[in-house]
Amino acid sequence: MNRDSETYRVYIQILEEELIPAMGCTEPIAIAYGAAKARETLDGLPDRVLVEASGNIIKNVKSVIVPNTGGMKGIEAAAAVGIVAGQADRLLEVIAEVTQPQQEETAAFLKRVPVQVKSLNSGLVFDIWITLWKEEHMVRLRLANYHTNLVYLERDGQKLLDLPVEGEAENGMADRSLLNMKDIFDFAECVELSDVEEVLDRQISYNMAISQEGMQGDYGANVGRVLNETYGSLDVMFRAKAAAAAASDARMGGCSLPVVINSGSGNQGITTSVPVILYAKELGVDREKMLRALVLSNLITIHQKRRIGRLSAYCGAVSAGAAAGAGIAYLDGGSYQDVIHTVVNALAIVSGIVCDGAKASCAGKIAAAVDAGILGYRMYQAGQQFYGGDGILSKGVEQTLENVGRLGKVGMSGTDREILKIMLGENAD
Repeated sequence: MNRDSETYRVYIQILEEELIPAMGCTEPIAIAYGAAKARETLDGLPDRVLVEASGNIIKNVKSVIVPNTGGMKGIEAAAAVGIVAGQADRLLEVIAEVTQPQQEETAAFLKRVPVQVKSLNSGLVFDIWITLWKEEHMVRLRLANYHTNLVYLERDGQKLLDLPVEGEAENGMADRSLLNMKDIFDFAECVELSDVEEVLDRQISYNMAISQEGMQGDYGANVGRVLNETYGSLDVMFRAKAAAAAASDARMGGCSLPVVINSGSGNQGITTSVPVILYAKELGVDREKMLRALVLSNLITIHQKRRIGRLSAYCGAVSAGAAAGAGIAYLDGGSYQDVIHTVVNALAIVSGIVCDGAKASCAGKIAAAVDAGILGYRMYQAGQQFYGGDGILSKGVEQTLENVGRLGKVGMSGTDREILKIMLGENAD
């Protein structure tokens, strides 16, 4: 692939757009970011707050601990800490520098200021409206389609920003329709490392640091530590699963360390990178090979998620685990055929995992997805594979990815609604 080609330039831009740091689960952090931006526009603390959010936002905020809040969960906590202590210019690290006095102020704010939460049915999977009132003043803003995409801002009836929202189109982002498995593999093989090493070095540093913290600390159900203590001495596969799970343990448990995300998700960023890094060390490959494997795994995750969408009832760890398996295959000297069959095999195994929001059990799902990715590679090494016509698989990797995207986006839309009803204790229709 030519460095001057459009595809090359777009792939670099995609990595720069997607591999960004975030502190905490990205949906509550998006609310904190919006709330901080609204407070800055209001120029002071409000005396009333309204957060309206689509079902997938509510689902992903309900059960996860918001960092730097003293262990609080939920939309109210995310909005409050953003209002009291958020720095909107830090984007998805908006609450990274909250002090202990500000944590106490956040708790006090929630006691004296009503924060109302309403479900929003706009037709968008990702949609957040935040309204703040202070005496006679009012600020209203909207985030749509991705976490920092501010499309509307109003103060006292005056529109400061009003961008069109065209369905779920991610306006202003690089054209992800240029992604395909063959070009991704070729790009990973030929990319000038100087074009990608900054974002990848940050991913390695951040995601391995939170993995280590998860292994040493006490977060959630400690899935990573249980895996490591039980099976870690047996094989690198178990250590890779444990390391990825431990990072999620910490992140879902409110750890304030940042991660480098993928496709809007820290758990996806962890899953697509940590196992590859562990295997690179185990196999003793050089830095160049590891970085190229990370380019491959990251872009394969993004390629899958393009069809499914940023939020869905389909667990994003599945996409990232399959991509991690592909990265491991590449580290082990695998060809393009090894890579694509690894992805197809992995998706055939675990495409039924549902997303029921961000919480402690995400770590277990990550471990299962990584296991499937590695098994998918080992199967192909042994001359075994699943074939088109087996369930949702079709002949050709791209058609299989189309099928999985259809399953996650269209087929599971009803599942998404039922999951939310169950989580909110609502009766079935």
